[in-house]
Amino acid sequence: MNTMAGTEQLARMFKVLSVETRVRMIRLLRPHPLCVNALARQLGITPAAVSQHLRVLRDAGIVSGVKHGYYVHYRLHREVLDRWRKLAGDLLSDQ
Repeated sequence: MNTMAGTEQLARMFKVLSVETRVRMIRLLRPHPLCVNALARQLGITPAAVSQHLRVLRDAGIVSGVKHGYYVHYRLHREVLDRWRKLAGDLLSDQ
């Protein structure tokens, strides 16, 4: 991987993860997809605030939505999380 591209990806990754609410959302979405209202209830914030955070997570490729009836359920993209885990591991390793 190009070092500059890797550096830019790391900076973007850490920027996305620098907000506690987004980290909590990722944890809530790990076991199964959830809609905005379910996330809002569990996080104790408004659905509008959840939507704003989901936009950032969608733009970063971490989540995507699938329409189920009237609701959109958001799920994690495990491949992106795996890639981010590797990037962070490479940065934080002893070598």
